[in-house]
Amino acid sequence: MGFFQELKEDLSQAVNELVPDETEAFESASRETEIPVSEEDIFAAAEASMGIEHSPDLEDMIAASEEMDKTLETLNAEINSAPERVIAPPEPDEEPAVEPEYVSDEVATITKMMTVNGDLNSRGSLDIIGAVNGNIRVKGKLNVTGSIVGNSEAAEIYAQDATIAGDVTSTGSVKVGSNTVIRGNIYATSAVIAGAVKGDIDVHGPVVLDSTAIVMGDIKSKAVQINNGAAIEGRCSQCYADVSPSNFFKD
Repeated sequence: MGFFQELKEDLSQAVNELVPDETEAFESASRETEIPVSEEDIFAAAEASMGIEHSPDLEDMIAASEEMDKTLETLNAEINSAPERVIAPPEPDEEPAVEPEYVSDEVATITKMMTVNGDLNSRGSLDIIGAVNGNIRVKGKLNVTGSIVGNSEAAEIYAQDATIAGDVTSTGSVKVGSNTVIRGNIYATSAVIAGAVKGDIDVHGPVVLDSTAIVMGDIKSKAVQINNGAAIEGRCSQCYADVSPSNFFKD
């Protein structure tokens, strides 16, 4: 309060020097009307004459600040003493449906003078005129007139004048043209063989062996058609047929 009191006295002296007439008139009027005038009243009147708004007392400001500090301490104590709440993670929504992989209309080509060393994957179709040393997996059609060393997978496979060393797997049909040699197994839903195959043929649908076909391996199918001139070395079983001979003769 000492600093604030001195500040008030300095300000009062400055006000008296600036507006002595008004201050004296105020004191004279106070004496005539016998109204006790304190220093605070004089200070407030001087402030009003100068257009200065009266500010709250310093002690009031300090008390308000201390009260606010106590309130903050109380709130912090309540927060620290509150039990910790474990927020459970939200339950995951239903897994989104897996979108089917689309098949592109684009067709890639391995030209005659090109040799690819490594695996190939494509959402479209693939024409192999050159050579591929690696596994092949395409979503569309696979046309082979060159050579492949590796396994092949496609929706449909057609080989003409080709050489393939590896398994051939198709979700549709497999057509092996003349002058084609395949050293590997064939898996498909249907097959037409006019070339040479050294390996097993596992087809859930019909198999047609043309007159130029040469097969060294077992054939499993729903039905088989063997044209005159075809050569087969291996067993032939219609294990996928609607009628099972083993069940018919089980007695």
